[in-house]
Amino acid sequence: MNIYFSGIGGVGIGALASIAHSAGYGIFGSDQNSSLMIEELSKKDIEIEIGKQDGHFLKQKFIENGIDWFVYTAALPKNHPELLMAKKLGIKISKRDELLNEIINSKKLKLIAISGTHGKTTTTGMAIWAFQQLGIPISWSIGTTISFGSSGFFDPESEYFIYEADEFDRNFLHFTPSVSLITSIDHDHTDIYKTEKDYFEAFVEFGSQSDFIISWRDQHPEIFENLKNKVILSQPEENINLPGIHNRKNASLVLETIDYLVETQNLKAPKDFYEKTILALNNFPGTNRRFEKIINNVYSDYGHHPKEIQSTLQMAKEIAEKQGFSGVSLIYQPHQNIRQIEVQDEYTPEIFENANEVIWLPTYLSRENPDFEILSPEFLSRKISEKTTILDFSNNPKELIEKILSLKAKNRLILAMSAGSLDGWIRKNIK
Repeated sequence: MNIYFSGIGGVGIGALASIAHSAGYGIFGSDQNSSLMIEELSKKDIEIEIGKQDGHFLKQKFIENGIDWFVYTAALPKNHPELLMAKKLGIKISKRDELLNEIINSKKLKLIAISGTHGKTTTTGMAIWAFQQLGIPISWSIGTTISFGSSGFFDPESEYFIYEADEFDRNFLHFTPSVSLITSIDHDHTDIYKTEKDYFEAFVEFGSQSDFIISWRDQHPEIFENLKNKVILSQPEENINLPGIHNRKNASLVLETIDYLVETQNLKAPKDFYEKTILALNNFPGTNRRFEKIINNVYSDYGHHPKEIQSTLQMAKEIAEKQGFSGVSLIYQPHQNIRQIEVQDEYTPEIFENANEVIWLPTYLSRENPDFEILSPEFLSRKISEKTTILDFSNNPKELIEKILSLKAKNRLILAMSAGSLDGWIRKNIK
């Protein structure tokens, strides 16, 4: 089968292209711009067109090779030339999860799905890392870059496939996992799930499609009360010593999963797998954009929900005290005005209690409803105004640069949290 990926340079869709290629499928693709992902795929002799994406390359490959499946991302406009061409040519069309499910089923892999509002990327990385350190063949897909492998990988010897199952656009409902890890549940993606009830019901459906569920007692366990095959944890494993309560909880989910698979599903692992898994998790190297060190004193994190801010600041304080920093300074760029309308009352003093000061930036706007008023930084930070400075690096970048340098001089641990443009700006401007 030959598959064409539109937007093949993206981390998620590029990872799937790599998996499909390793699994024996013919792969073609296109993207507007080159990227590190495209460079990696090109090394595998995958034909990729960079530039126009006007549909002609797709038509050419359809005539020359036969294209059986056209895969695209949610970001592709409905009137995109390649999407229109695929429809004209009668090619099967889907987003990436439908194809991934096809690959998993055709290769007879058992799915370990990791989902939840927060922490799923880190937990997915931990699971991949633990399997590697135990010497167990594993295939995977993760929504970021990692230092210990590619974003997507297929091992023909593997029995299991580890997948970061995103609830956005109800994508995770394409799958029927053998085991599902639920890290946390807080109403999110309000453009998709209009009410908390809608959001919770999606997780109920996801849980009902899973053979076994592992989650936390403090994460709405009533959602899974009617499911028989589950483990609901109360406390992290005491021998896991990673910084941050949330990291210790995420690692405990992975440990419980491996224990379940070995004890009940005949997963082949070393005899002392439990101790070796704890050792592996305690040495987890982390993932890109999850408390990632950029330069001395400066860290970047993708988190952008109040609960993520709270847990990441708690970890930052642990690290700051252990490593001798003078305190923790948060630079926060909220993500999406529509999301801020939903969470505006959650920015309480308790969320920011582990930050000595907060630099609050204007909200990064994306997929917005033009009918909604843009909430100002002053309004969003009103409950913590005594420790907050409002800055706008897009209009006055020098002021933010000077502020960061002054905090470095005070030996602060500086934590930049953003799902928008802040990470790239810091990498470019702070040396």
